Amino acid sequence: MNHAGLIDLVPRDMRELWASKGLYPNRSVYDLFCDHVREHPQQAAVTSLERTLSYAELLTQVKRLAARFNALGIVAGDVIAYSLPNSWQCCAIDLAAAALGAIVAPFPTGRGRLDIASLLRRCDARMIILESEHGGVDLCALIESLRPTLLSLRLLVVDGDARQNWHTLDSLFTGEPIAAHDLPSVCPNSPVRFLISSGTESEPKWVAYSHNALVGGRGRFLQRIHASDESFRGLYLMPLGTAFGSSATVGILSWLGGTVIVNPQFDVAQTIQIISDLKPNYIFGVPTMFQRIAADPALAHIDKSSLIAIVSGGATIDNVSIRRCMQAFDCGFISLYGSADGVNCHSSLTDSVEVILSKIGKPNPDVCAICIIDENGHEVKQGEVGEITALGPMTPMQYVNAPELDALYRGKDGWVCTGDLGFIDNEGYLVLAGRKKDIIIRGGANISPVQIETVAVSHSDVISAACVPVSDADMGQCLCLCLVMREGVQRPSLAEFTRYLHDQGLEKNKLPEYLRYYRQLPLNPAGKVDKKQLTADVECIQNQVQTQFHAGAVNS
Repeated sequence: MNHAGLIDLVPRDMRELWASKGLYPNRSVYDLFCDHVREHPQQAAVTSLERTLSYAELLTQVKRLAARFNALGIVAGDVIAYSLPNSWQCCAIDLAAAALGAIVAPFPTGRGRLDIASLLRRCDARMIILESEHGGVDLCALIESLRPTLLSLRLLVVDGDARQNWHTLDSLFTGEPIAAHDLPSVCPNSPVRFLISSGTESEPKWVAYSHNALVGGRGRFLQRIHASDESFRGLYLMPLGTAFGSSATVGILSWLGGTVIVNPQFDVAQTIQIISDLKPNYIFGVPTMFQRIAADPALAHIDKSSLIAIVSGGATIDNVSIRRCMQAFDCGFISLYGSADGVNCHSSLTDSVEVILSKIGKPNPDVCAICIIDENGHEVKQGEVGEITALGPMTPMQYVNAPELDALYRGKDGWVCTGDLGFIDNEGYLVLAGRKKDIIIRGGANISPVQIETVAVSHSDVISAACVPVSDADMGQCLCLCLVMREGVQRPSLAEFTRYLHDQGLEKNKLPEYLRYYRQLPLNPAGKVDKKQLTADVECIQNQVQTQFHAGAVNS
C-alpha cells in the first residue's frame, strides 16, 4: 500500500521487471518534463490559436502553481480534481500536482450534478478547479450545495471572476516559483492521475495510474506510432480530461518532448483552421468528430501536408468512414482500441488498408499484452472468440474506492477484464467481435447495434449513425436508427432506408422499426455519441407521438 492508500494489484516483481527492461523510466512525470525544458527551452510546449507557451514558459507557470498548491496545504497523496476546457492550464495542473506527489482527477466539462457528486466523493478530492458556469449551470453554486456531503473537499478554485470563499485560477499562477529544495522526492510507482471511465456502471468510475504506468504505457504508445524524426505535434479534439486525452501531458510533454495543440471546445471550422495554421502531424479524436470534419467541404481547400495520421479511438468506426477520412484528411489512419481500465492495441501506419478495415492491430506486450479467455478464465486457442483481457506496463493500479469493481474486472496478477469479445488471428492481429453488454434484445434475439450502424453509414448520404433501443410491450425492445445526413440531400423514409439496409445484406429481423434524423448526434462530455440521451429522446417522442412513429420517420 502506498501513501495515498491505494493498492497496486500488479505484483511488485512484475513492475520491477518492466523497469529493469527499460519499459519504465522510473522517474516522475515532472522530472521527465524538466529534462525536455533543459534540452529545448524555447520549443513550443502547448499551443492554440490564441497562445503558445514554450517549455521554459510552461515550467515557470508550473512552478508558480506548485508553490501556491504547496502554500494552500496540498501534499503528496492529495487529490486535485478539475473540469476545464482544453488549455495549457490543464497541462500545468497535471505537472504541478506531479511535482508535489499529488494526484489529479480530471473529468470533462458538461457532467451533471449526480455525476459530479459521485466523482468528487469517490476520489476524496481535496481541491476542485472548474469553470464558473457551463451550459447555463452555476457550477460554483452546485459545488457549494454539495460540500456538506464531500468531507475531503477543502479548497475551491474557479476559472473566472472572484467569488466569496473561492480562489481564482489566474491568482494561482502569480507569485514566486517554488524552489527545487521545497519539492518532495516522488516515487514513480506512486499514483499521479485518476482516469475517468464510464463503462457500463450507473456511475462513472476512477482508475488509478502511477507515473510509471502512464509514461511507460500511454507515453510509449505514442512513441510507437511515431516513426518520424520530426517533433511530435498532437492535436487533441477530445477533452484532455478524458482517458483518451491523458496522453497529452504525460506522453507528449513528459515522454516525447513534443507539442500539444488544443482548442477549448470541439468545433469543425476551428479544427480545420488549426490544421491549416498550427500544422499538427497527428490528430486524436473519436469517430463522430472525424466524420463531421471529413464531411465539411472546407477541409479540401487547406494545406494538410503536415498530417501523418489521424488516431481514432473511444468507439468503433465503420469501414466506410475510415475510407472517407483517409481520403478527406489525405493521411494515414490509426484505429485505437483502448480504455481507461487498462487496455491498448492499435493499427500501424505500415498496415495495409485491408488490415485497418478489418483488424485492430498486433498487441504490443511492451505496452499491453492481450490474452483471450473463455468463461472459466482459461486462455482459448488462437482464432477462437473469447473475452479480451490485458496486462502490461500501462496496466493501472486499481479502481479507486471501488473494491467491487476490482473483484469484477481485475483477475489474477492484475489482469484487466475488458468485457469485450475478440480473437487473435493467424497473423497475430486482434480482431474485435463485439461487447458482452452492447446488445439490444428484441423478442429474445440479441442484436448488435454496431452492425446496423456500420451498414447504415455505408449509404453515400449518411455521415453518422447510432442505433438505440425503444421499449416495446410485445417485443421487449425495438430498434430506432438515428441518422445525420449530408447537407441538402433528401431524407429517405423509413421504408426506403430499411429497403437499403436489407439490400446491403442486413437480415429482416435486424431492420429498425423507427427512424429519426438529427443535424448532429448528441455527444457526451467525453466526445462520444450520447446513446443515453438518444434513447431518452426517442422514448419521449414515442410516448408523445406514437402514431407518427408507426407512420414512418420522425425528423428532428
